[in-house]
Amino acid sequence: MDRYRIPAHRQPIFLADKRARPNRDLVHLKSLGTHTLDRVLHSFLVCVRTLHVLLCAGLNRCDIANRSTIIHISRKYQRHPQTALQRTELDQLWVADITYIRLLLEFVYLAVIPDAFSRREIGWALERNLEGTLTLGALRMAIERRRPAPGLVHHSDRGVQYASRDYTKLLRENGIQISMSRRGNPYDNAKCESFMKTLKYEEVYRQEYRDLAEARAFIEHFLEKVYNEKRLHSALGYLPPAAFERSLRLHEFQEPHHEFFEA
Repeated sequence: MDRYRIPAHRQPIFLADKRARPNRDLVHLKSLGTHTLDRVLHSFLVCVRTLHVLLCAGLNRCDIANRSTIIHISRKYQRHPQTALQRTELDQLWVADITYIRLLLEFVYLAVIPDAFSRREIGWALERNLEGTLTLGALRMAIERRRPAPGLVHHSDRGVQYASRDYTKLLRENGIQISMSRRGNPYDNAKCESFMKTLKYEEVYRQEYRDLAEARAFIEHFLEKVYNEKRLHSALGYLPPAAFERSLRLHEFQEPHHEFFEA
């Protein structure tokens, strides 16, 4: 088995780092004598050491306490009964989710909030990280645009971004009820998952975004100009979300007049 041991001159630098304390006897490889295999192995081992360093240096007592708090908060909220009912009006149920988008040299993250009744995309944010500012940005946009009345239900999965103290506080301050998917059940948030599929197939997979600015411009155009204003939905009588909402408001405006003339 010694002939399968990585030669000393080819061993990645970190193997000599005593802090990592790797067991070299476990590192055996049937090398084909190609540089590609060495490079793949080196990349893999670098990733392992990076993870090791992050876990040792970053997981302190404070992090454990914060994580425990978030898990406790997420268990506190259950699936709201309203999510299983047929929606009959706007701003009755919002759904939220996060997805990643590939750029040429990195990944960025998109948070969205559609209205479950009209399918209209009312809040979104695109950032380089998954910190709380991502979901908070989307939520603030949705609240600013819609100014919902108390009683609205906000449904999401049990991600730490949605269970964070700042996010749940903003929901409560605006009279929004909190609903989270049942553990291990992706179907509870199927409506938002369906929107993500549409976004990926009709926009993201058809583009090659060079950087964050370009991705933000293209995605904004798709969400605001294409999806909201032009894309037809069979569930909405083959109307775009914006046109469907306008038809609802027009109906609400005309209905009292009909009652007046009938009287």
